[in-house]
Order: sequence, then C-alpha cells, then structure tokens
Amino acid sequence: MTDASATAPRRPGEQALTALGLGAPAPDPADASPHSFPGGGRWRTEIPSCEGPEALTVVLKEASRLDVPVHRISQGSGVWMLTDAEITEMVEATAERDVELCLFTGPRGTWDIGGSTRTDSRGAGLRARGHDAVAGCVEDAVRATELGVKCLLVADEGVLWTLHRARAAGILPADTTLKVSALIGPVNPASFAVHERLGADSVNVPSDLTLDHLTEIRRVSAAPMDMYIEAPDDLGGYVRMYEVAELIRRGAPVYLKFGLAKAPGIYPYGHHLREVALATAKERVRRGRLALDLLARHGAGGGMAPLGSRLPGELRRFDISS
Repeated sequence: MTDASATAPRRPGEQALTALGLGAPAPDPADASPHSFPGGGRWRTEIPSCEGPEALTVVLKEASRLDVPVHRISQGSGVWMLTDAEITEMVEATAERDVELCLFTGPRGTWDIGGSTRTDSRGAGLRARGHDAVAGCVEDAVRATELGVKCLLVADEGVLWTLHRARAAGILPADTTLKVSALIGPVNPASFAVHERLGADSVNVPSDLTLDHLTEIRRVSAAPMDMYIEAPDDLGGYVRMYEVAELIRRGAPVYLKFGLAKAPGIYPYGHHLREVALATAKERVRRGRLALDLLARHGAGGGMAPLGSRLPGELRRFDISS
C-alpha cells in the first residue's frame, strides 16, 4: 500500500470546490478521536463473512495479489457450522500469515423457533433465547479456543458477560478477544460503554451512525470500534468509501470492515452456496483495495496499526466479583 502520510490529508474534491467558491469549513480538531491501538496505529482492517477454509484461501490469495493488508478475518455462520478439521485448517492458515481469526458463537434468535424475530418489530433479534442457547454459545467458545481460535464473535449481552467471566476464570484463554456483532451493535455512547464494561474488546457499531455519533462515542470510550465501510444489504447496504478518512479521524481505533452490498445472504453457509461464497469473498478484498487506494489519494493512508497486532489495550470492565 502506498504510504501517503508524508503529505497533508485533503478531503475529496477539496481543491476543485474551493476554486469554485464551494469549499467546506475546516474540520474541527475537537471532533478527532484522541485514541489509538496499543503499539500505535489508528486503524486495522477486517474481511468479514469468510465462511470456511476454501473461502479463507481465496481471501488470503487475493489479499496477496492486490496487496491488501489484513489484520482480522471473521466468519458469520458460527463455530457449530464448522468441523474440527475445518477450524484447525483456518487457524493454521491465519496463524501462518499472522492474521486474527474470529468465529461466531452459537445459536441465535433469528434461527430459533421463536416467532418474534419474524414480526414487524423483529423481537429480540439475534440474542440467545433461553438457557440452552447460552449454553450452546459457551460450548462453541470452549471448543473453538481449544482448537486455537483467539477471537469470538458475540450477539448477546448475556453471552458476552458470561464469556468475559469465563475468560477471567481461566475457562477460556486470557488472551481471547470478544467482538460484538453489528447486529446488536450499540447506537449511542452510553450503550457502547456498557458493551465495553461487559467484556467487549471490539464493538461493531451499525454503519448508519453519523460522524457526530462516532465523536460522541469516543468521548466516553477508547474500546476499538468495528465499522462496515460497505455494509451488506441486510445491514442497510450503505457504501461510505469517501468517508473513510473521516471515519478514522473520528472513530479511531477502528477496524475498517470491507463488506459487500447487492450480494446474496450466505448464513448459515454450506457447500450449496459455494460459488457465491467464493466470489463474494474475493470481491470483499477488492473493495478493500478500493478503499485503501482512496485513502492514499487523499493523503490519509498513514496511521495503520502494525500487521499482526490484535489486542485492544487497557479497557474498562464491570467488577466481576460483585
């Protein structure tokens, strides 16, 4: 990736618009996030919806071909949709490239027999319904970490708190990181701070939050934020590529997630969806290249965290003993 950090960042179209008398006010320094990842860097990258070893191979190969740096690869169908051999293959392939692998935990409400998620109100969404669903998530977490997975994706606040307690108790490895799904992502600074205190190491906020919303969140929490630069259709289908530099400026530390709009849903994944899964995996990497090129053109390509970095730094937690 071209390092454009030596030049002053500019906003899209800034010179031409200024010449036409349509220049925008200078950015307010007070809006900028004061936070960064431990070890330096204000942004990392994530390729989501990588549903198995074959898709992972496609992503890693395309990332090398297009020179797209990848910090994290995540999967959405869940630990329970993968065999031990498939998980082991993914763990080994990502470890070889020093990329964090994140797998989703357990049953979720949208696949449950409960009807509330199919009503106009969408009911409880992806949350774990009942004790058995929580137990399934814990089973997934223990199994995945025993196979070498270091990051777990969570879509329920109770499951998040339970896995955080399990981590503190040594049931899960101490360096396990917990990532909150975009499908329950908080939309205000108070709820973002609560997720941090419940044990989240990164929090996927909905991609329709405004720039001002990100600044509000950063005034109360330094926990890493995950954000789709392009969101899948079921998350709104937003494409915010021209805002990437400002999303970093206000939201750091942030994972830039390269999703894909106008693509068929593939959860829960199986081989009947193989062709679309591989094609969309490849295109997500290309979307990453487009976003990184745009950052470079605007002189905002600096500030990437070192490849291989994955830990979130010191975060605030609720007292487990209480």
